[in-house]
Amino acid sequence: MSAEEDHITALRDSAKAFSRRNPGVARARQLRDSGGGVNREMWRTMAGVGWPGILVPEEFGGLGLGLREMGNLLEEISRDLAPEPLNAAAAMAPLLLTNSDNVEIRDSLLQQVAAGDAILAVAWQEFEGDLAPGAVKTSLDKGRLNGVKRFVVPADADGYLVSVRSGDGMVICFIKRGVAGLSVTHELAADGTTLGLLHLDGVEVSEGVVASTRVAARALTLAIESSTVLAGAELLGVISRALEMTLDHMRVRVQFGKPIGAFQALQHRVSDLYIQQVVCESVVRDALDSLSSDGSQLSRWASRVKARCSEAAMNMAREVVQLHGAIGYADECDIGLFVQKCIVLASWLGNACHHRLRYCEMQQASAAA
Repeated sequence: MSAEEDHITALRDSAKAFSRRNPGVARARQLRDSGGGVNREMWRTMAGVGWPGILVPEEFGGLGLGLREMGNLLEEISRDLAPEPLNAAAAMAPLLLTNSDNVEIRDSLLQQVAAGDAILAVAWQEFEGDLAPGAVKTSLDKGRLNGVKRFVVPADADGYLVSVRSGDGMVICFIKRGVAGLSVTHELAADGTTLGLLHLDGVEVSEGVVASTRVAARALTLAIESSTVLAGAELLGVISRALEMTLDHMRVRVQFGKPIGAFQALQHRVSDLYIQQVVCESVVRDALDSLSSDGSQLSRWASRVKARCSEAAMNMAREVVQLHGAIGYADECDIGLFVQKCIVLASWLGNACHHRLRYCEMQQASAAA
């Protein structure tokens, strides 16, 4: 077994043990019912096993691992519906920082992320359907930010990495939560997590620009596309566990004197779901394996993974509720939590339709070149 495979096995075992000690389904239900934000105590516990620092370089206190390791971890904890925003705060944010060029701010923030002392969010979208990192209207003028950012995850972050227009280019600025001129509205998602709506009214950029126009666009795109691949890994974990729960129910639910799993019509339906789950697993594994050695095709892999996994997740969400019967609609039944997570993750960073179109456009552009 290679050193990389050792890392992956250790991470998955760590995630399984963590979930046994700290059931994620219970935390997801509590979060949904309370409307609260990130559980800071749980985040510190995760920091104790190194998860927020997986993608942070070793010189800043991280583990210095790659997307393959993070993807396997996210898949495993997503099977248990862990509600903590590891993808957004421990993948997208540190990846953006790692490729930024203000060394002083970058190094300090990466150290805080790896230690679990800071939860950061990337604020880059400005309107519904905004999936182009370069479509920025929020402005930086005379050291002050003005504009609006939407769908920020997590909403209650300690600080925000904000994409803004400065002169003829884009830069990334860091602002702390609670700074004068910043107001944050929490918008509730279907699974109980919150999305931030940021209003920036003359916010002073006291911390400075993290990424200059020279690197900002590339750094932001890389971070978003990497998180898109990782969202596919999260979806794989959710749909895999949802299918297992459904099969377990079909083995014990008796109707007309036999388990409903004995009926051929239902067997065909779950067989279709299983095929979709296996195809998702294949594309996620291929993407993570390929990107661990060659990141040149990240854009294509991001759309390929997200299109496949988002479509499978929405199909799974519809079917598993019906296959559970009436109990599937009851709030006490945990399958509903998996359905809600499918709905949220399937649309985050672009749904299946968006990514199919994007993939086709990239293929056509390559053919015409």
